[in-house]
Amino acid sequence: MSGFQQIRQQLSDAGYRMSVQEEGVICIELSLEQGTRHQAIFLSELEDDDGRPYLRVSSAVAPTTGLDARRALVFNWQSRVGYLAIGDLDGVPYLQLCENRPLDSLDAAEAHRLVLEIGGLGDRMERALSADGDLL
Repeated sequence: MSGFQQIRQQLSDAGYRMSVQEEGVICIELSLEQGTRHQAIFLSELEDDDGRPYLRVSSAVAPTTGLDARRALVFNWQSRVGYLAIGDLDGVPYLQLCENRPLDSLDAAEAHRLVLEIGGLGDRMERALSADGDLL
């Protein structure tokens, strides 16, 4: 894909519900398990040190308060897709599931797959870390 705007258009054409569409940021509200669970997935544009554009796909999983860091690091080691990070969500530190991909090697099918994979895995992690809660 040639840029973030093209990804935005492809995902919009695919019928995803977008709750935020700002410059360089999209929030997709993903419905899971026949609408009984939901997960917010954020897509943002960033650049590496050389100015190469990347797509970051992320989903907040759980607040970091009371979080067992060892469990999170074990997950990170075992995960084949995505990595864990801590990012702010309305001033509260949250564990985030993330994946970064170079924009120039990304196509519409891969962007679609990333949204579904990060959304589904993020929801499963949220469920495991919040006693079946669906906060996000």
